[in-house]
Amino acid sequence: MIRVFLLTAGLCFALFCQAQNDTTGVGKIKAPEGDTLRVGNLLIIRNGAKEIAGDLPSLRIKTRRYHDGYRLSNVSTNWGIVDLGLTAINDKTVYSSAAAQQFAPGANKDWFKQRYGFLPRSVDVNIWLFMQRINLIKHVVNLKYGLGLELNNYMYEYDIRFLTDPTKVIMDTIHYTKNKLATDFLTMPVMLNFNFTSHRRHPFGFSAGASFGYLYSSRQKFISHEHGKEKTYNDFDLNQWKISYIGELQLGWINLYGSYATRSIFSRGLDQVPYNFGIRIGNW
Repeated sequence: MIRVFLLTAGLCFALFCQAQNDTTGVGKIKAPEGDTLRVGNLLIIRNGAKEIAGDLPSLRIKTRRYHDGYRLSNVSTNWGIVDLGLTAINDKTVYSSAAAQQFAPGANKDWFKQRYGFLPRSVDVNIWLFMQRINLIKHVVNLKYGLGLELNNYMYEYDIRFLTDPTKVIMDTIHYTKNKLATDFLTMPVMLNFNFTSHRRHPFGFSAGASFGYLYSSRQKFISHEHGKEKTYNDFDLNQWKISYIGELQLGWINLYGSYATRSIFSRGLDQVPYNFGIRIGNW
């Protein structure tokens, strides 16, 4: 009975202690070098300890260690991130200028008013194929970049129409139940990321930087009772490149993003600077 008790105590002791000295023998007997424990005539050897030569019976115990928190990596990748947000225009056009009147004869600021319901109808949807984070300073300061599609849809309240060859904006006599300008960019964001809780999978921190987008598709879509659904594909004298200041705020499970373009989306006539904000759906 005593041997069983001693063996049980020794097993428990071996699981939770490191390199203990045996005091159960006659006098004070130092345990062999390594993670071992001697109980009477039985030698208990944990994983990692060296084998002990001799005829002394032994029992090898393997243990597994578990670590709390998120395993850090110098390079980490997040696939398939989606942004759901709103887009809007900061209209700085001087409509009395010759350039504006040539591009949109008779126009004023109300022509390009965005449509509203309970929320603004102009939306921003971004699909990031991947985003990658590279450790720069102790996982607190990181370089973050990616590649994806930036899709902006500007919903107009009034019945403006973009004509082509040459590009010109008119106020149509047909009433549109839906009227939007869609711009699609292939975009690469580059940011400096500050992660204040790097041990967590969903950290707290923020990022700031710039994005560089190339316009690969643009179109105006309108729906009317007279003609039904129509689409016009053209570049509408839009700027082919879009450079924006960007930022994101990480609040654990909640990620918020925002962007503000450095110049107008149009290459001539109108000075309309777009900006976006919304929720980012991803691991970090």
